Amino acid sequence: MPEGPSIVILRESIEALSLDNSVIRLAEGNTKIDIDRLTDKRVVAFRSWGKHFLVCFEDFILRIHFMLFGSYLINERKKTPPRLSLIFDDAELNFYACSVAILDQPADEIYDWSGDIMSNSWDPAKAIRKLKGAPKLLACDALLDQNIFAGSGNIIKNEVLFRIMVHPLSTVGEMPETKLKEMVKETRNYSFDFLHWKKEFTLKKHWLAHTKKMCPRCLIPFHKEYLGKTKRRSYYCENCQKRYN
Repeated sequence: MPEGPSIVILRESIEALSLDNSVIRLAEGNTKIDIDRLTDKRVVAFRSWGKHFLVCFEDFILRIHFMLFGSYLINERKKTPPRLSLIFDDAELNFYACSVAILDQPADEIYDWSGDIMSNSWDPAKAIRKLKGAPKLLACDALLDQNIFAGSGNIIKNEVLFRIMVHPLSTVGEMPETKLKEMVKETRNYSFDFLHWKKEFTLKKHWLAHTKKMCPRCLIPFHKEYLGKTKRRSYYCENCQKRYN
């Protein structure tokens, strides 16, 4: 599943094509939305919020969520039919295996940009308040909660918990405030590290915990389990990652 930094890369790649204020000449694909509504419409802006990619028009938004297996190509096509193709005068955007929806409200009325870990409007204090408001939440679930950390995914979860030395089954309400602040700070920090490494094509080389077998601090085997309500893969060290409960 693409995480927030990957959606930022998509947005920046499309912005580099200078398609803002461009008209969609043809929209096609096997999506179930009213696809004719997109044809001959002028794009006002391309935006991202968490794991959502947004194509903004004057009076509605096209939202694309890549789910677990979604992908995209710019000025290229796969052999498989696209879920949605947007064809401009000088470019073509193709989206595959994703969720597509039309939202009939301005983006600023739908999205809280202060909750997006990649946004300039990110508000760490608000994230801490949300964490304190959910004291029974497990740390592994908190870092996947898009209402708290929009854009955070399983890679970010595993790497942040390893960075701050917190066990994924820690209960948020039992974590010291210093650790909550560290969690919020490092989620933001790691997201921008992720963005930098992803652009360098070196992201996997920098993983310390995600998919790894040995703890680089303790030199003992990692535990791999499907934890929390989300049942996503967690990689963690029982020795150096403290469990608060």
